[in-house]
Amino acid sequence: MKRNRFSSRKRISADATELGRLAIGLAESGSKIEDLFWQKRLAELVDRLLHDGAEEDLNASLDRLFDTHAMAHDDLADIVESQAESCTMLDRGQDFDVLLIAVPVLGWSRFSIPATAIPQSLLQTLKVQLGAHVFAAGARVALADYLYSPDQLPHSFVDTWQLLQKLGAAALAGCDLGVDASSMPETNRFLSDTRYLVGALAVPRGMPLFRWNEEDKTTREAALKEWVRQGAPCFEPLLTGCAYQPLLADAYHAACRAADSASRPYSLNASVAFLQATLGDSADNLRAIVGGFHDKRLEEYRIGFGPRDEDIIYHGVVWPLLGIEDETTDVAGEIEGVLRKTGLKEVTLLDQQFPYEFCDDCGAPLYPNIEGETVHAEMPEQDDAPSQTLH
Repeated sequence: MKRNRFSSRKRISADATELGRLAIGLAESGSKIEDLFWQKRLAELVDRLLHDGAEEDLNASLDRLFDTHAMAHDDLADIVESQAESCTMLDRGQDFDVLLIAVPVLGWSRFSIPATAIPQSLLQTLKVQLGAHVFAAGARVALADYLYSPDQLPHSFVDTWQLLQKLGAAALAGCDLGVDASSMPETNRFLSDTRYLVGALAVPRGMPLFRWNEEDKTTREAALKEWVRQGAPCFEPLLTGCAYQPLLADAYHAACRAADSASRPYSLNASVAFLQATLGDSADNLRAIVGGFHDKRLEEYRIGFGPRDEDIIYHGVVWPLLGIEDETTDVAGEIEGVLRKTGLKEVTLLDQQFPYEFCDDCGAPLYPNIEGETVHAEMPEQDDAPSQTLH
């Protein structure tokens, strides 16, 4: 899956070229032994580039491979992510596997969804619940004392690696990581968004990281059920005035992707609940119009919500395509299924291709109406109205 960065045709460095050569070797390997040969050399080079802060070399190689060798691009992306979120650290003569983890929490509110510092007492409670239901017995855990918004997470492989080093060292030292939020970017205000608890696990080399890795055969599903039941109340003091749903902790990049996927149906459910509460009306009296928006390819679906008997769009949701989804995937059918489960009776799927455009004045997405036009989402006048885009 291509990461969000712009391609470059400029001459790339010797290290970036070597990354590409090794990644193509791995992609074209015909045996597990040869896989290990290429993976070891790739991991060593990626580790050096992360340590040197050579983000441009990593991105340049990925961009070049995206254009020339899709399998090699995916293999290199997997290794870069892996090296950015995991490592081996030495403590008192013993090697430890260290993994950067994230715990996503989906939330929505008519007011602001906080991104906030976590009091130490609450951080300890979260560690106890995660240790009891999610992490393997004996895993050392460090958490950052901040509930991050997506805007505040590391936005590069090097930044992710640096956070891994700090949290890994904290886990081995038996402490947590204090976060200075003063330099963080401001959080955009959306009706529906994700918050992240970020931390690191450290276990003796080769030992289980999570409960479902242990011999008692606890499943991921069982771990999630207990985490939601026991851990969800811990977030209530942090997310006052919000409806929220914790997801399962996982490796950093996997957890972020899982949150991106889960946030799409969650946003639709939140949207209908918001409109019913704000308008004082039932789902029966709402209508959703679904349209596909294209650039060079289908990029996303946008869903406009309005009253069933009027040509007005009150509210909008963006449903981006993820991973291998494209025009051949029945994403529109999935969206319709989610909407009908909310109680909407009238869901219109438009066949036309909408241009991937935004408002020239404010930059907001435009949403389809029943006439097949793109318009602003405009709620009736109300106090403290947040952005009308659900993410």
